Amino acid sequence: MPTRKTDKTSKPTVRKPVKRSAAQGNAATMLPESMITGKASPAKAADGDKPVFAYIASLPQPQREIAERVDALAAKTLPGLQRSMKWGMSYYGVSDGWCFCCGGFAGHVKLMFVNGATLVPVPQVTPVAMGKSTRGVELKSIDDIDERQITTWMTQITAVPGVGGKKK
Repeated sequence: MPTRKTDKTSKPTVRKPVKRSAAQGNAATMLPESMITGKASPAKAADGDKPVFAYIASLPQPQREIAERVDALAAKTLPGLQRSMKWGMSYYGVSDGWCFCCGGFAGHVKLMFVNGATLVPVPQVTPVAMGKSTRGVELKSIDDIDERQITTWMTQITAVPGVGGKKK
């Protein structure tokens, strides 16, 4: 293998720190690390309402208000709703499995529907690393919530087998 020539006069590249305004700095320090990196929260996997409510309560505003509204819509729309924390996000389902999830990230809340490619209309966001048929929306404020559309999607998605559920 040929040896690589190095330029002894060049200096190593050093990244300059990003300057932030006071408002940006305070917002970034209030967010959990997972929300800044774009990864799901480190919340432990657990079934039931309590861990989901604790996760939602841990979110900063406006993500908390958005997640609370999505949770309330699910409770109102789906009889027999089940909640769980999985992979750092709150998951929702009915008797045949998990149907959609909701998670807070820096600047938005992801509402993702398992098998969402079957919904009409198909939600516009195709998330990375969540399965080929998962689709959803990114909600940046409470005003982004189209309650009629979201409840329609919730009703539609419970009519198809959920993840981990029995095939109909």
